[in-house]
Formats: sequence, structure tokens, C-alpha cells
Amino acid sequence: MQSMNRKLFQLPQQLINRNVFRTFSAAAELKVGDVSAKPKNMKAFQIYRWNADDNKKPTTATYYVDLNDCGPMVLDALIKIKNEQDPTLTFRRSCREGICGSCAMNIEGSNTLACLCYIDKSTNAAMKIYPLPHMYVIKDLVPDLTNFYEQYRSIKPWLQRKDGGRSHNLDFDTTAGPTNHHDKPTGGLEYLQSKEDRKKLDGMYECILCACCSTSCPSYWWASDSYLGPAVLMQAYRWIEDSRDEFTRERLDEVNDAFKLYRCHTIMNCTKVCPKGLNPGKAVANIKKRLTAHN
Repeated sequence: MQSMNRKLFQLPQQLINRNVFRTFSAAAELKVGDVSAKPKNMKAFQIYRWNADDNKKPTTATYYVDLNDCGPMVLDALIKIKNEQDPTLTFRRSCREGICGSCAMNIEGSNTLACLCYIDKSTNAAMKIYPLPHMYVIKDLVPDLTNFYEQYRSIKPWLQRKDGGRSHNLDFDTTAGPTNHHDKPTGGLEYLQSKEDRKKLDGMYECILCACCSTSCPSYWWASDSYLGPAVLMQAYRWIEDSRDEFTRERLDEVNDAFKLYRCHTIMNCTKVCPKGLNPGKAVANIKKRLTAHN
């Protein structure tokens, strides 16, 4: 995508300096009661706006929403604003259940999912909503994730077998001998895995690739062209740890790079903001430990 059609967004300095990295992990059902008899409870939302087609500098727009007639989450407010006040407001969203990762954005200085972030009703101050920091912006709250997904593709996030997966074909000769780590023929069936090996993947496979962690990492801010970032590195470790995969050595060699891996300085913003409660920082540290053991 040409640079003229996107703009690099950086958080305002006052938000960076605040202790604002928090995790929002609770979700609630949309409950809108009878508001006809209730006084209006107006809440302001200050939202980042930018459109490449307008040839203007980025700005913020303030919208007011009656919380008595709105769901409890920030995504509910955004949808209400788009439906009732400004149809040009642009953001990503899909599942509304913290599963797809589409609505990742920076809310009150913290990267999170809008569908899992409660509207702050304890103050009359406007809630500040920005796109994910230090990413090129396509429009409004929509960041350009092209580089992020290219990095994910580079780690080959799929099961790799020395036989190219032929032993998984239904017509494979099961008398050919062992084809997995458990010395049992598995032609035409599943690649077997013990409960202990399966448990090693917990805390990694749940990642929804929302990019909240990577875009909260200062190392990724300054070197996103070469540093893979916590989200991609955690996914790399997920396949390194998978007992069914037979390219462990090759995967370790691929990430054993001064920039791809070792730009991580364990700042741990990634773990603080993960909306799924995962620990990308631990996964990155485990890759380093595995490399130390293999060298």
C-alpha cells in the first residue's frame, strides 16, 4: 500500500507517560432496559479521525452517548455512534465476543479489544479512543496490519512433517512403520500426542492475533521492520513446542537472529495488555532458553 494512503499513528506523549497498560478481560451481555423514564446519562467519547482522501491532518472528534440507551462496552458505544450520529466513523469489528481480535484499539492509553473494554462510568471525562499505536493508519481506527501478518506468515504457522504430510493421507500404508514421536504408525489417522505434550500448548494456541501486545512493545515501535514482536514470537514458540512438528531445529534457527528475537528486552508491556490473559513475554523467554540449550 502506498504511503500516501496511510499515516503512522503515535500515541500522545501524555498517554505514553501514564501508567495505562491494563488488561480488560471481562465481557458482559448487551442489556438495554427501558430508558424512556430515565434521565439522560451522557458520556463523551473523544475519537481519533483521519481520512487520506480528505488531505487533512489527523484530528479528534467528540461524540456524546446516552449510557442509559447503550450497551456496557466501548464497542457498543462505537456502533451506536456510527449508526446514529456519524456513519463515516470507521473501525473493525466482527464477533463482539473477544474471539476474532478485529476491534483492537487503544482506549484510555491501553491497547485492548473494544468489545471487552467496559465504558468508564466513574468519571465525566471523555474516553479517549485511538488506533493501535505506531502503526500506519488506513482510516480512523483501522490500522494497516500488512506487516504484522507478513511476519506471522514468515514463521510458517502450520504443522510441518519430514515426509511432507504424506503419512496423514487416508491411503498411506500403515505397515510402513512409525511416523510420529510415539513410535506408532498413524497413516490415515491423527498424529498422536500425549496429554502432557498437549498441555504445553496451553496459553499459546488461544492467541487471536489482535496485535495488542506487539503494538504495546517499544521495541516493536522502533524496529517493526525487523523485530517479529511478541505475538508472532509466541506463535513461533507454539509450533516449536508442538511434539507433532518435526522441524523444531529449523524453526529455532529461523528466529535465532539479533533483530527477529533479541530486540525483546522483557519490558513486559505485551503481557500486561493481552486481552486474553496470555503471557507472550514468557514465550519469548522460553525461545531464548531453548536456543541456549541447543547451542
